[in-house]
Amino acid sequence: MLSGTRFSGIVSHSKPPSREKEYAFVVASRSHENTTWLNHYFPEWAEYVYVVDDPNAALTVSVNKGRESMVYLSFIIDNYENLPELTIFHHALRYQWHNDDPIYDGVAVLRQLQIDYLLSAGYTNLRCVWVIGCPGEFHPLDDEKTLGTTAEISTGQVYANAFRELFPGEEVPELVGVSCCAQFSATREKIRERPKSDYVRYLDWVNSTDLEDYQSGRVLEYSWHMIFGKPPVHCPDAETCYCELFGLCNITCDSPSSCEGRYTLPPFSTIPEGWPEIGWNGEDTNVSSLYG
Repeated sequence: MLSGTRFSGIVSHSKPPSREKEYAFVVASRSHENTTWLNHYFPEWAEYVYVVDDPNAALTVSVNKGRESMVYLSFIIDNYENLPELTIFHHALRYQWHNDDPIYDGVAVLRQLQIDYLLSAGYTNLRCVWVIGCPGEFHPLDDEKTLGTTAEISTGQVYANAFRELFPGEEVPELVGVSCCAQFSATREKIRERPKSDYVRYLDWVNSTDLEDYQSGRVLEYSWHMIFGKPPVHCPDAETCYCELFGLCNITCDSPSSCEGRYTLPPFSTIPEGWPEIGWNGEDTNVSSLYG
């Protein structure tokens, strides 16, 4: 179980869960992805599982665009007046390359979360390691100057203009950084620090932008921390983060990207079928050795 207060109740995948549940997962999924692991390991949490490519799903989105951002924004807008006390915004699969765990296991990550800390912090990224995103991902103003000079348009090149549309009247930051990859927690109070109209504007932007799905999703991926009140560069000290977020207070980090084997950037972004019993090259593995 996740550390902290426990809640009981029935989770239904066929309709939105009971409003009596105060902690919830909001999950962006596709029809071929198996999300039953969440209910199996965390049955006391409510689940809002959106299936973005199935218009007949109990929970879906109006347009499958902007990757997980469309799901997250749809949930916030639709439930703004009656939000759970704490919401974890998460991807569908249990094993994902960006999970902050030696074998990229979402169950291990979620079990270790310190609920009291999440509630007090308001917004918390679910990664401590700095690999990808920190200490900086985009230089929006400098990157914008290179637009039109490269064969392919990068997210950095379009970020400044997107920022102006998402945050009208705010100064475009010189540097944006946060550990990837759009999995985070937010309390009811933190979400409501912004009016509902802000989230409607963000959703309208995702709907209307000419940016590719990947790019619009990436723009939001590197904006959530600012939406929830953090500065443009939000890269907490890794050792402190592991202690506060996961209760792992005896970890030593040689650098923010090297903390006693907690996370290693994998060779591929797709976890092998059968992982962790099957390794990267199709070999049988000694699962326990992967923690070494």
